[in-house]
Amino acid sequence: MDQVGTGNAEHQGVMTKGEVLPRPASSQSEGFKQGHSVLNSLISGAFAGAVAKTAVAPLDRTKIIFQVSSNRFSAKEAYRLIYRTYLKDGFFSLWRGNSATMVRVIPYAAIQFCSHEQYKRILGQHYGFQGKALPPVPRLLAGSLAGTTAAMITYPLDMVRARMAVTPKEMYSNILHVFVRISREEGLQTIYRGFTPTILGVVPYAGLSFFTYETLKKLHAEHTGRSQPYSYERLAFGACAGLIGQSASYPLDVVRRRMQTAGVTGHSYGSISGTMREIVTEEGVIRGLYKGLSMNWVKGPIAVGISFMTFDLMQILLRKLQQFSHSAR
Repeated sequence: MDQVGTGNAEHQGVMTKGEVLPRPASSQSEGFKQGHSVLNSLISGAFAGAVAKTAVAPLDRTKIIFQVSSNRFSAKEAYRLIYRTYLKDGFFSLWRGNSATMVRVIPYAAIQFCSHEQYKRILGQHYGFQGKALPPVPRLLAGSLAGTTAAMITYPLDMVRARMAVTPKEMYSNILHVFVRISREEGLQTIYRGFTPTILGVVPYAGLSFFTYETLKKLHAEHTGRSQPYSYERLAFGACAGLIGQSASYPLDVVRRRMQTAGVTGHSYGSISGTMREIVTEEGVIRGLYKGLSMNWVKGPIAVGISFMTFDLMQILLRKLQQFSHSAR
């Protein structure tokens, strides 16, 4: 052993200037695993977002139409709107704007879920909880940071999706056409109209959603002794997370939609407080700022539940595929 140590010392002593020692195998392996983990999170998040949003697209479109109008919301009126749209434009018109939703949701969900995993890892190292469930405050912080990161990167696509959802198909032929017309007729800065209420809404929404889901999984593991919940349990945990997260941030979601679609609805909403004042004055607090919330209590939990469940199951599937490919070598 001494001879080996001496040999290493001598070798290091005669290293030429600029020569670099090779990275230890364990460090390379760690980096490779980390890269795989990020890729898995991106793929799983993208798939989860696409499946969840497509499942509830007709309800989402209906909710946006009510949010940006002064018409009174009720379940009966929502059903009538969906039925009239179906009779007038056909079944697939209920998914109008879903292509724009996918263009936004796939990168948004991929970034949000992936960044959440990374923020959990970073905060876990900082607080000394690496590989374990984070304490409550870092758990909430990880979710808020993940939602903020995703929203900042993909916001223009959210703006486009809102415009396509509330306008007739003759007005905008495709996603690129929306960008071109908005920049030409309203100015390029319009692409980021409603950005501030979006971020203010995302912080409690994403924070509480991830916090609730992670907390329910932790409590489940402690009470059942099973580290992995069943699929229907994941769906239920995600539904609770969506219900709490969306209820907390809903008024800001209404404000965001009004500001995003101001150019095509004839209003001139300039600020968050001004938009809120106008909505409350014309429609009241509950009927204005919480318009469509009852639909969100149906749509939101379903979408968030499907999203969290799909993400977890995709992560498990991809890990198993990796293990299978390694063992087959």
